[in-house]
Amino acid sequence: MKYITNLFALIIVCHSLILAAEKPLNILVLYADDWRHDTLGVAGNPVVKTPVIDKLSTESMRFTHNCVTTAICGVSRASLFTGQWMSRHGNEGFVPFKTPWSETYPGLLRENGYFVGHVGKWHNGKFPAEHFDFGRSYYGTHWIEEKDGTKIHVTQKNENDALEFLRDRPADKPFCLTVAFFATHAEDANPLQFLPQPESMKLYEDVKIPVPVNATEESWKRLPEFIDEKNEGRNRWHWRFDTPEKYQSMMKNYYRLATEVDATCGRILAELEKEGVLDQTLVIFTTDNGFYHGEHGLADKWYPHEESIRVPLVIHDPRMPAERKGETNDDITLNVDLAPTILAAAGIPAPETMQGRDIAPLYLAEDKPEWRDEFFYEHAIIRDSSFIPASEALVRKDWKYFYWPDFKREQLFDLNADPGEENDLVKNPEYAVKLAEMRERFLALKAEAK
Repeated sequence: MKYITNLFALIIVCHSLILAAEKPLNILVLYADDWRHDTLGVAGNPVVKTPVIDKLSTESMRFTHNCVTTAICGVSRASLFTGQWMSRHGNEGFVPFKTPWSETYPGLLRENGYFVGHVGKWHNGKFPAEHFDFGRSYYGTHWIEEKDGTKIHVTQKNENDALEFLRDRPADKPFCLTVAFFATHAEDANPLQFLPQPESMKLYEDVKIPVPVNATEESWKRLPEFIDEKNEGRNRWHWRFDTPEKYQSMMKNYYRLATEVDATCGRILAELEKEGVLDQTLVIFTTDNGFYHGEHGLADKWYPHEESIRVPLVIHDPRMPAERKGETNDDITLNVDLAPTILAAAGIPAPETMQGRDIAPLYLAEDKPEWRDEFFYEHAIIRDSSFIPASEALVRKDWKYFYWPDFKREQLFDLNADPGEENDLVKNPEYAVKLAEMRERFLALKAEAK
Protein backbone atom coordinates (compact mmCIF):
# COMPACT_ATOMS: atom_id res chain seq x y z
CA MET A 1 0.00 0.00 0.00
CA LYS A 2 2.88 2.37 0.84
CA TYR A 3 4.36 1.93 -2.64
CA ILE A 4 0.95 2.52 -4.29
CA THR A 5 0.50 5.72 -2.23
CA ASN A 6 3.99 6.95 -3.14
CA LEU A 7 3.40 6.14 -6.82
CA PHE A 8 0.10 8.00 -6.75
CA ALA A 9 1.78 11.05 -5.18
CA LEU A 10 4.53 10.93 -7.81
CA ILE A 11 1.92 10.79 -10.58
CA ILE A 12 0.20 13.89 -9.15
CA VAL A 13 3.48 15.83 -9.02
CA CYS A 14 4.43 14.75 -12.56
CA HIS A 15 0.97 15.68 -13.84
CA SER A 16 1.28 19.12 -12.24
CA LEU A 17 4.68 19.65 -13.81
CA ILE A 18 3.37 18.61 -17.25
CA LEU A 19 0.48 21.05 -16.97
CA ALA A 20 2.90 23.81 -15.94
CA ALA A 21 5.09 23.02 -18.95
CA GLU A 22 2.07 23.15 -21.28
CA LYS A 23 0.79 26.43 -19.85
CA PRO A 24 3.37 28.51 -17.98
CA LEU A 25 2.32 29.67 -14.54
CA ASN A 26 1.55 33.33 -14.01
CA ILE A 27 3.60 34.97 -11.24
CA LEU A 28 2.37 37.40 -8.56
CA VAL A 29 4.84 38.70 -5.96
CA LEU A 30 3.21 40.60 -3.08
CA TYR A 31 6.19 42.37 -1.52
CA ALA A 32 5.68 44.42 1.64
CA ASP A 33 8.22 46.61 3.42
CA ASP A 34 9.77 46.62 6.93
CA TRP A 35 7.55 43.71 8.00
CA ARG A 36 9.01 40.93 10.09
CA HIS A 37 8.09 37.25 10.28
CA ASP A 38 5.70 37.46 13.24
CA THR A 39 3.59 40.41 12.02
CA LEU A 40 0.85 38.02 10.93
CA GLY A 41 -2.11 36.64 12.81
CA VAL A 42 -1.35 33.16 11.49
CA ALA A 43 2.21 33.47 12.88
CA GLY A 44 0.80 33.91 16.39
CA ASN A 45 0.74 37.70 16.65
CA PRO A 46 -2.04 38.41 19.18
CA VAL A 47 -2.85 41.89 17.89
CA VAL A 48 -2.36 42.47 14.16
CA LYS A 49 -5.26 41.62 11.86
CA THR A 50 -4.14 39.98 8.59
CA PRO A 51 -7.12 37.82 7.58
CA VAL A 52 -6.20 37.64 3.88
CA ILE A 53 -2.64 36.38 4.34
CA ASP A 54 -3.85 34.13 7.17
CA LYS A 55 -6.38 32.52 4.80
CA LEU A 56 -3.87 32.36 1.96
CA SER A 57 -1.57 30.46 4.32
CA THR A 58 -4.20 27.74 4.75
CA GLU A 59 -4.07 27.18 0.98
CA SER A 60 -0.29 27.49 0.70
CA MET A 61 2.93 26.57 2.46
CA ARG A 62 4.19 29.09 5.02
CA PHE A 63 7.93 29.15 5.64
CA THR A 64 8.57 30.03 9.27
CA HIS A 65 12.34 30.44 9.12
CA ASN A 66 12.65 32.61 6.04
CA CYS A 67 15.42 35.22 6.20
CA VAL A 68 17.03 37.98 4.18
CA THR A 69 20.74 37.98 3.44
CA THR A 70 20.90 41.76 4.02
CA ALA A 71 18.26 43.62 6.04
CA ILE A 72 17.82 46.91 4.21
CA CYS A 73 15.37 47.98 1.52
CA GLY A 74 17.49 48.47 -1.61
CA VAL A 75 19.94 45.62 -1.09
CA SER A 76 17.23 43.12 -0.24
CA ARG A 77 15.27 44.11 -3.35
CA ALA A 78 18.38 43.66 -5.48
CA SER A 79 18.76 40.19 -3.95
CA LEU A 80 15.09 39.42 -4.75
CA PHE A 81 15.51 40.30 -8.44
CA THR A 82 18.95 38.75 -8.94
CA GLY A 83 18.96 35.75 -6.58
CA GLN A 84 22.35 36.97 -5.33
CA TRP A 85 24.04 38.09 -2.14
CA MET A 86 25.03 41.77 -1.88
CA SER A 87 28.67 40.73 -2.34
CA ARG A 88 27.84 39.64 -5.88
CA HIS A 89 25.16 42.05 -7.15
CA GLY A 90 26.99 45.07 -5.73
CA ASN A 91 24.12 47.20 -4.39
CA GLU A 92 25.21 48.26 -0.90
CA GLY A 93 22.11 50.35 -0.26
CA PHE A 94 21.89 53.35 -2.55
CA VAL A 95 23.17 52.38 -6.01
CA PRO A 96 21.77 50.16 -8.80
CA PHE A 97 22.80 46.52 -8.73
CA LYS A 98 25.54 45.52 -11.19
CA THR A 99 23.96 42.27 -12.37
CA PRO A 100 22.86 42.42 -16.05
CA TRP A 101 19.09 42.81 -16.42
CA SER A 102 19.08 39.66 -18.56
CA GLU A 103 20.04 37.72 -15.41
CA THR A 104 17.12 38.93 -13.26
CA TYR A 105 13.79 37.14 -12.98
CA PRO A 106 11.75 40.00 -14.58
CA GLY A 107 14.26 40.22 -17.43
CA LEU A 108 14.30 36.49 -18.10
CA LEU A 109 10.52 36.16 -17.90
CA ARG A 110 10.01 38.99 -20.38
CA GLU A 111 12.57 37.47 -22.76
CA ASN A 112 10.53 34.27 -22.61
CA GLY A 113 7.19 35.77 -23.54
CA TYR A 114 5.81 37.01 -20.21
CA PHE A 115 3.95 40.29 -19.84
CA VAL A 116 5.90 41.83 -16.96
CA GLY A 117 4.85 44.54 -14.53
CA HIS A 118 6.19 46.31 -11.46
CA VAL A 119 4.22 48.75 -9.33
CA GLY A 120 5.38 50.60 -6.23
CA LYS A 121 8.76 50.77 -4.56
CA TRP A 122 11.94 50.25 -6.57
CA HIS A 123 14.92 51.62 -4.56
CA ASN A 124 17.64 50.46 -6.96
CA GLY A 125 18.63 53.67 -8.69
CA LYS A 126 16.57 55.06 -11.57
CA PHE A 127 13.53 52.91 -12.28
CA PRO A 128 14.19 50.99 -15.56
CA ALA A 129 10.74 51.48 -17.09
CA GLU A 130 12.03 50.32 -20.47
CA HIS A 131 12.47 46.81 -19.05
CA PHE A 132 8.80 46.46 -18.08
CA ASP A 133 5.59 46.22 -20.10
CA PHE A 134 3.84 48.02 -17.24
CA GLY A 135 6.01 49.95 -14.78
CA ARG A 136 5.14 52.53 -12.11
CA SER A 137 7.54 53.40 -9.34
CA TYR A 138 6.79 55.60 -6.30
CA TYR A 139 7.53 55.45 -2.58
CA GLY A 140 8.87 57.53 0.30
CA THR A 141 5.61 59.05 1.54
CA HIS A 142 2.32 57.52 2.60
CA TRP A 143 0.24 60.14 0.77
CA ILE A 144 0.94 60.89 -2.91
CA GLU A 145 -0.32 63.80 -5.00
CA GLU A 146 -1.77 62.66 -8.30
CA LYS A 147 -1.47 64.65 -11.55
CA ASP A 148 -4.90 66.17 -11.00
CA GLY A 149 -3.88 67.44 -7.56
CA THR A 150 -5.82 64.87 -5.54
CA LYS A 151 -4.11 62.94 -2.75
CA ILE A 152 -4.07 59.15 -2.65
CA HIS A 153 -2.63 56.80 -0.06
CA VAL A 154 0.35 54.86 -1.38
CA THR A 155 -1.24 51.49 -0.56
CA GLN A 156 -4.43 52.46 -2.42
CA LYS A 157 -2.28 53.51 -5.39
CA ASN A 158 -0.50 50.12 -5.23
CA GLU A 159 -3.92 48.49 -5.42
CA ASN A 160 -5.24 50.65 -8.27
CA ASP A 161 -2.13 50.07 -10.37
CA ALA A 162 -2.07 46.32 -9.72
CA LEU A 163 -5.74 45.97 -10.69
CA GLU A 164 -5.18 48.06 -13.83
CA PHE A 165 -2.29 45.76 -14.81
CA LEU A 166 -4.40 42.63 -14.30
CA ARG A 167 -7.47 43.96 -16.13
CA ASP A 168 -5.60 45.42 -19.12
CA ARG A 169 -2.94 42.72 -19.64
CA PRO A 170 -3.01 40.70 -22.89
CA ALA A 171 -5.01 37.52 -22.33
CA ASP A 172 -2.79 35.43 -24.59
CA LYS A 173 0.41 35.87 -22.53
CA PRO A 174 1.47 34.61 -19.10
CA PHE A 175 2.14 37.49 -16.72
CA CYS A 176 4.47 38.41 -13.89
CA LEU A 177 3.50 41.25 -11.55
CA THR A 178 5.56 42.47 -8.60
CA VAL A 179 3.51 44.63 -6.22
CA ALA A 180 6.14 46.41 -4.13
CA PHE A 181 4.32 48.09 -1.25
CA PHE A 182 5.85 51.06 0.60
CA ALA A 183 3.91 50.13 3.75
CA THR A 184 4.73 49.31 6.47
CA HIS A 185 7.84 51.49 6.04
CA ALA A 186 7.89 54.69 8.08
CA GLU A 187 7.78 58.10 6.45
CA ASP A 188 11.09 59.02 8.04
CA ALA A 189 10.88 62.79 7.57
CA ASN A 190 7.42 63.00 9.17
CA PRO A 191 7.24 63.14 12.97
CA LEU A 192 4.16 60.90 12.84
CA GLN A 193 6.25 58.22 11.02
CA PHE A 194 3.33 55.88 10.17
CA LEU A 195 0.34 57.46 8.39
CA PRO A 196 -2.52 55.02 7.72
CA GLN A 197 -5.76 55.84 5.90
CA PRO A 198 -8.47 57.60 7.99
CA GLU A 199 -10.87 54.65 7.81
CA SER A 200 -8.26 52.48 9.55
CA MET A 201 -7.96 54.63 12.65
CA LYS A 202 -10.66 52.71 14.54
CA LEU A 203 -8.56 49.56 14.29
CA TYR A 204 -6.67 48.69 17.49
CA GLU A 205 -8.19 51.72 19.29
CA ASP A 206 -8.91 49.81 22.48
CA VAL A 207 -5.94 47.42 22.30
CA LYS A 208 -2.77 47.67 24.35
CA ILE A 209 0.19 46.57 22.24
CA PRO A 210 2.46 44.21 24.24
CA VAL A 211 6.02 45.50 24.65
CA PRO A 212 8.67 42.86 23.80
CA VAL A 213 10.55 41.42 26.76
CA ASN A 214 13.89 42.53 25.30
CA ALA A 215 12.75 46.10 24.58
CA THR A 216 14.29 47.43 27.77
CA GLU A 217 17.05 49.75 28.91
CA GLU A 218 18.93 46.68 30.17
CA SER A 219 18.73 45.10 26.72
CA TRP A 220 20.03 48.31 25.16
CA LYS A 221 23.01 48.39 27.51
CA ARG A 222 23.94 44.80 26.60
CA LEU A 223 24.70 45.83 23.01
CA PRO A 224 28.35 46.47 22.08
CA GLU A 225 29.47 49.88 23.34
CA PHE A 226 29.92 51.24 19.81
CA ILE A 227 26.13 51.05 19.28
CA ASP A 228 25.48 54.18 21.30
CA GLU A 229 23.24 57.24 21.18
CA LYS A 230 24.85 58.31 17.89
CA ASN A 231 23.66 55.10 16.22
CA GLU A 232 20.80 55.56 13.75
CA GLY A 233 18.89 52.60 15.19
CA ARG A 234 18.91 54.30 18.58
CA ASN A 235 18.06 57.66 17.01
CA ARG A 236 14.97 56.17 15.35
CA TRP A 237 14.04 54.44 18.60
CA HIS A 238 13.75 57.91 20.10
CA TRP A 239 11.54 58.98 17.16
CA ARG A 240 9.13 56.11 17.74
CA PHE A 241 9.42 54.26 21.02
CA ASP A 242 11.05 56.24 23.84
CA THR A 243 7.84 56.75 25.86
CA PRO A 244 5.04 54.24 26.56
CA GLU A 245 2.50 56.57 24.94
CA LYS A 246 4.58 56.99 21.81
CA TYR A 247 5.14 53.23 21.62
CA GLN A 248 1.40 52.53 21.65
CA SER A 249 0.60 55.22 19.09
CA MET A 250 3.38 54.25 16.67
CA MET A 251 2.77 50.51 16.85
CA LYS A 252 -0.98 50.90 16.35
CA ASN A 253 -0.39 52.95 13.21
CA TYR A 254 2.23 50.47 12.03
CA TYR A 255 -0.28 47.63 12.45
CA ARG A 256 -2.95 49.69 10.67
CA LEU A 257 -0.64 50.00 7.66
CA ALA A 258 -0.11 46.22 7.76
CA THR A 259 -3.85 45.56 7.80
CA GLU A 260 -4.29 47.91 4.84
CA VAL A 261 -1.68 45.99 2.85
CA ASP A 262 -3.44 42.76 3.79
CA ALA A 263 -6.76 44.12 2.51
CA THR A 264 -5.18 45.22 -0.77
CA CYS A 265 -3.67 41.76 -1.20
CA GLY A 266 -7.20 40.42 -0.80
CA ARG A 267 -8.59 42.60 -3.57
CA ILE A 268 -5.73 41.64 -5.91
CA LEU A 269 -6.30 37.94 -5.23
CA ALA A 270 -10.05 38.42 -5.72
CA GLU A 271 -9.35 39.92 -9.15
CA LEU A 272 -7.29 36.85 -10.10
CA GLU A 273 -10.17 34.64 -8.98
CA LYS A 274 -12.70 36.73 -10.91
CA GLU A 275 -10.55 36.40 -14.04
CA GLY A 276 -10.33 32.65 -13.52
CA VAL A 277 -6.53 32.56 -13.29
CA LEU A 278 -5.82 32.18 -9.56
CA ASP A 279 -5.37 28.43 -10.02
CA GLN A 280 -2.82 29.15 -12.77
CA THR A 281 -0.78 31.66 -10.72
CA LEU A 282 2.19 31.24 -8.40
CA VAL A 283 1.54 33.71 -5.56
CA ILE A 284 4.35 34.73 -3.21
CA PHE A 285 3.86 36.96 -0.17
CA THR A 286 7.05 38.16 1.48
CA THR A 287 8.86 41.32 2.65
CA ASP A 288 12.22 43.02 2.20
CA ASN A 289 13.46 42.90 5.81
CA GLY A 290 12.33 42.65 9.40
CA PHE A 291 11.83 45.50 11.85
CA TYR A 292 12.72 46.18 15.46
CA HIS A 293 9.66 46.93 17.56
CA GLY A 294 11.91 48.41 20.24
CA GLU A 295 13.87 45.22 20.90
CA HIS A 296 17.43 45.90 22.12
CA GLY A 297 16.42 49.56 22.47
CA LEU A 298 16.48 49.93 18.67
CA ALA A 299 14.21 50.77 15.73
CA ASP A 300 14.37 49.87 12.01
CA LYS A 301 16.62 46.98 10.86
CA TRP A 302 20.20 46.51 9.52
CA TYR A 303 21.75 44.27 12.19
CA PRO A 304 21.71 40.43 12.37
CA HIS A 305 19.18 40.00 15.21
CA GLU A 306 16.18 37.78 14.51
CA GLU A 307 13.79 40.74 14.57
CA SER A 308 15.73 42.30 11.69
CA ILE A 309 16.50 39.36 9.40
CA ARG A 310 13.48 37.02 9.62
CA VAL A 311 10.58 37.81 7.29
CA PRO A 312 7.31 36.14 6.24
CA LEU A 313 7.13 33.84 3.25
CA VAL A 314 3.89 32.31 1.98
CA ILE A 315 3.92 30.42 -1.33
CA HIS A 316 0.66 29.50 -3.06
CA ASP A 317 1.55 27.17 -5.92
CA PRO A 318 -1.06 25.47 -8.15
CA ARG A 319 1.28 22.48 -8.44
CA MET A 320 1.27 21.93 -4.67
CA PRO A 321 -0.33 18.63 -3.60
CA ALA A 322 -3.53 19.17 -1.61
CA GLU A 323 -2.12 17.46 1.47
CA ARG A 324 0.73 20.00 1.67
CA LYS A 325 -1.51 23.07 1.64
CA GLY A 326 -1.74 24.71 5.03
CA GLU A 327 1.55 23.20 6.21
CA THR A 328 4.40 25.17 7.68
CA ASN A 329 8.05 24.53 6.86
CA ASP A 330 10.89 25.42 9.25
CA ASP A 331 13.82 25.02 6.85
CA ILE A 332 16.05 28.06 6.35
CA THR A 333 14.83 29.69 3.16
CA LEU A 334 16.24 32.99 1.89
CA ASN A 335 15.22 35.94 -0.23
CA VAL A 336 17.86 34.88 -2.78
CA ASP A 337 15.85 31.68 -3.30
CA LEU A 338 12.84 33.45 -4.79
CA ALA A 339 14.27 34.35 -8.22
CA PRO A 340 15.27 30.74 -9.02
CA THR A 341 11.93 29.53 -7.59
CA ILE A 342 10.01 31.88 -9.89
CA LEU A 343 12.06 30.93 -12.94
CA ALA A 344 11.69 27.20 -12.27
CA ALA A 345 7.91 27.60 -12.00
CA ALA A 346 7.99 29.26 -15.42
CA GLY A 347 10.13 26.47 -16.88
CA ILE A 348 13.12 28.78 -17.37
CA PRO A 349 16.60 27.68 -16.24
CA ALA A 350 18.15 29.99 -13.65
CA PRO A 351 21.45 31.56 -14.76
CA GLU A 352 24.57 30.23 -13.08
CA THR A 353 25.08 33.61 -11.43
CA MET A 354 22.06 33.04 -9.17
CA GLN A 355 23.13 31.85 -5.74
CA GLY A 356 19.74 30.88 -4.31
CA ARG A 357 17.84 27.60 -4.77
CA ASP A 358 14.40 26.66 -6.07
CA ILE A 359 12.19 26.24 -3.00
CA ALA A 360 9.48 24.21 -4.76
CA PRO A 361 11.07 20.77 -4.11
CA LEU A 362 10.39 21.40 -0.40
CA TYR A 363 6.68 20.95 -1.18
CA LEU A 364 6.68 19.07 -4.50
CA ALA A 365 9.25 16.32 -3.95
CA GLU A 366 8.16 13.08 -2.30
CA ASP A 367 11.48 12.83 -0.51
CA LYS A 368 12.75 15.98 1.10
CA PRO A 369 15.84 17.32 -0.69
CA GLU A 370 19.03 18.13 1.18
CA TRP A 371 18.74 21.69 2.38
CA ARG A 372 20.85 24.37 4.05
CA ASP A 373 21.01 24.62 7.83
CA GLU A 374 23.01 27.87 7.96
CA PHE A 375 23.77 30.97 5.90
CA PHE A 376 26.02 34.02 5.71
CA TYR A 377 24.51 37.41 6.53
CA GLU A 378 26.08 40.72 5.45
CA HIS A 379 25.38 44.44 5.71
CA ALA A 380 27.66 47.25 4.59
CA ILE A 381 28.60 50.33 6.61
CA ILE A 382 26.38 53.35 5.96
CA ARG A 383 27.92 56.83 6.26
CA ASP A 384 30.30 55.88 9.08
CA SER A 385 30.63 53.33 11.88
CA SER A 386 28.90 55.56 14.43
CA PHE A 387 25.81 55.91 12.18
CA ILE A 388 25.25 52.34 10.90
CA PRO A 389 28.26 50.05 11.31
CA ALA A 390 28.85 47.10 9.01
CA SER A 391 27.66 43.77 10.37
CA GLU A 392 28.03 40.14 9.32
CA ALA A 393 26.92 36.83 10.76
CA LEU A 394 26.77 33.08 10.48
CA VAL A 395 23.13 32.25 11.12
CA ARG A 396 21.72 28.91 12.24
CA LYS A 397 18.43 28.14 13.93
CA ASP A 398 20.16 27.26 17.18
CA TRP A 399 23.36 29.35 17.14
CA LYS A 400 24.44 32.70 15.75
CA TYR A 401 27.88 34.23 15.30
CA PHE A 402 28.11 38.02 14.81
CA TYR A 403 31.10 39.85 13.36
CA TRP A 404 31.34 43.65 13.37
CA PRO A 405 34.07 44.36 10.74
CA ASP A 406 34.61 48.03 11.63
CA PHE A 407 35.54 47.05 15.19
CA LYS A 408 36.79 43.49 14.63
CA ARG A 409 34.31 42.43 17.32
CA GLU A 410 32.77 38.96 17.60
CA GLN A 411 29.64 37.84 19.43
CA LEU A 412 28.16 34.39 20.00
CA PHE A 413 24.57 33.51 20.92
CA ASP A 414 22.86 30.25 21.86
CA LEU A 415 19.40 30.85 20.39
CA ASN A 416 17.79 27.86 22.10
CA ALA A 417 18.74 29.14 25.55
CA ASP A 418 18.68 32.83 24.62
CA PRO A 419 16.14 33.59 21.86
CA GLY A 420 16.35 37.31 22.64
CA GLU A 421 20.08 37.34 21.78
CA GLU A 422 21.08 39.11 24.98
CA ASN A 423 23.68 36.81 26.54
CA ASP A 424 26.89 37.08 24.52
CA LEU A 425 29.00 33.94 25.07
CA VAL A 426 32.04 35.00 23.07
CA LYS A 427 34.26 35.42 26.14
CA ASN A 428 32.97 32.34 27.94
CA PRO A 429 35.72 29.66 27.82
CA GLU A 430 33.09 26.89 27.92
CA TYR A 431 32.13 27.84 24.36
CA ALA A 432 35.62 28.24 22.89
CA VAL A 433 35.25 25.14 20.69
CA LYS A 434 31.84 26.26 19.43
CA LEU A 435 33.20 29.75 18.74
CA ALA A 436 36.13 28.36 16.73
CA GLU A 437 33.82 26.11 14.69
CA MET A 438 31.36 28.95 13.99
CA ARG A 439 34.17 31.31 13.03
CA GLU A 440 35.58 28.80 10.56
CA ARG A 441 32.19 28.20 8.89
CA PHE A 442 31.53 31.94 8.81
CA LEU A 443 34.73 32.56 6.86
CA ALA A 444 33.96 29.71 4.45
CA LEU A 445 30.42 30.90 3.68
CA LYS A 446 31.59 34.50 3.40
CA ALA A 447 34.07 33.43 0.73
CA GLU A 448 31.33 31.50 -1.10
CA ALA A 449 29.03 34.53 -1.11
CA LYS A 450 31.66 36.61 -2.83
